[in-house]
Amino acid sequence: MTANTSRLTPAAELAALNKARIPNESEDYRRARTALLAEEIELRRHIERVAEMRRALPPGAPVTKDYAFEGENGPVRFADLFGRHETLIVYNFMFGPERKRPCPMCTAFLGALAANAQDIQQRAALAVIARAPIERLLDFKRERGWRNLPLYCDTTAEFGRDFGTWRPDGDYPGYNVFTRRDGSIRHFWGGEMGGETADPGQDPRGAPDFTPLWNVLDTTPEGRDPHWYPKLDYD
Repeated sequence: MTANTSRLTPAAELAALNKARIPNESEDYRRARTALLAEEIELRRHIERVAEMRRALPPGAPVTKDYAFEGENGPVRFADLFGRHETLIVYNFMFGPERKRPCPMCTAFLGALAANAQDIQQRAALAVIARAPIERLLDFKRERGWRNLPLYCDTTAEFGRDFGTWRPDGDYPGYNVFTRRDGSIRHFWGGEMGGETADPGQDPRGAPDFTPLWNVLDTTPEGRDPHWYPKLDYD
């Protein structure tokens, strides 16, 4: 649990304790950097407050359907995706059967997720679901070197329809977490920040942003360009 915020040392006081200095930096730079550090500390605390609110959500909607998928080793049901875990993380990948190649934005996120998939699966089950045939999903998995990322085909698109990632106009990304407690499977949390919640001049995104690409670019003076998007291949 997070410490009571009334007992936390003020962020400005913690920032003032920072001993980091860069050779030849100016006093103006250090003053501005210390003020920024205080804001970064406040941001860290806000992120933890949001995470604590998420953990305290009341029980979510029960999952009453036994969704069918096709995995690397054959047919599986939704409950099978949990394996030995009580928590399941599901990402819906924008790769439908009508697409020649998958969504570059989804691919950028999944590339980073794949790097930590083995670590994540020590704590929770993980599944990446798309509508493309399993053979195409596995071909792309091999192409990208996603050795530890489990991919599944949503054979009926029923799961995608129910959780808002398959609509008549095409596929949408989705991130959902489910729990299995005392034999009952429930939806725990899902990303709900989209176009209608975006601020002017910004692409729709969650907070914190799950894609390291954007977090890294946020540390640069150019920041993230809302008109630039990753590609599947670069010349």
